[in-house]
Amino acid sequence: MPFLDVSDVLLDPDFCDTTLVCTRSAQAVGADGLASNAQTTLPFFGVVTAGTGNNLVRTPVGEYADGDILIITKFRLQVAGNGNDADVVAWNGATYTVTKVNNYSTYGAGFVWAVCTLLPLGGG
Repeated sequence: MPFLDVSDVLLDPDFCDTTLVCTRSAQAVGADGLASNAQTTLPFFGVVTAGTGNNLVRTPVGEYADGDILIITKFRLQVAGNGNDADVVAWNGATYTVTKVNNYSTYGAGFVWAVCTLLPLGGG
């Protein structure tokens, strides 16, 4: 087991953002064969850094903003799977969907490194 423990940095008020909110949607299929989502809102904390930043994308049919952020946290963010949709994170007035998670749960106290992509995709 690696000994790298980033807990001190993740909890340091100079780096830690305590305003993050995760919306997790669990999907179940009812007796009628239709799927329904049950959403849970979970506040969490982590270190947020710029990914690619916000970028203007122009296409023949219009333009839209695209971009992502990186979040390092002890909270177990997740992409879609096992009956769940991908987590949606609210931060700094925008919403992002979790598109990639690197699990470092064996490093010290454990953490995840997640790429979160700006929503709505292709909007505009």
